[in-house]
Amino acid sequence: MVKKLFRKRSINVCIVNTGGCNGCDIEIVSCLSARYDIEQYGIYVHNNPKEADVLLVTGPVTLQWAERLKEIYEKTPEPKIVVAVGACALSGGIFKEGHVIGGVHKVIPVDAKIPGCPPRPSEIIEAILKVAPKALAMREEKLKEKNK
Repeated sequence: MVKKLFRKRSINVCIVNTGGCNGCDIEIVSCLSARYDIEQYGIYVHNNPKEADVLLVTGPVTLQWAERLKEIYEKTPEPKIVVAVGACALSGGIFKEGHVIGGVHKVIPVDAKIPGCPPRPSEIIEAILKVAPKALAMREEKLKEKNK
């Protein structure tokens, strides 16, 4: 009951690293620091995709991660919003010559893209805030259908 009350107006984010250098992951973690304080916007980071509204995917999709990424996407409840973070997640980046399928869009649908190597924390927060209204609206719609 309490969990549903707080989730009603907050965005829950799950970080998925599909391979790469972890540069984008460091920038995402810095969003949690006192300087950027992502939680002041009602954005909470979880490790559980079953509780996520938004998947933040970093790194190129390696051959080993392709099926696993699809599974994680399927486990994510609606609205299933995906944000590709960094050059590697968009195109494979510097790793595209190895055992890499390419960008996240080749495996699952992507709603927002954040270019950069790595992108700044402010850009990451801005992208999440741009998709947040869509996530909240879709959640409200789903709740209304459920209550009918």
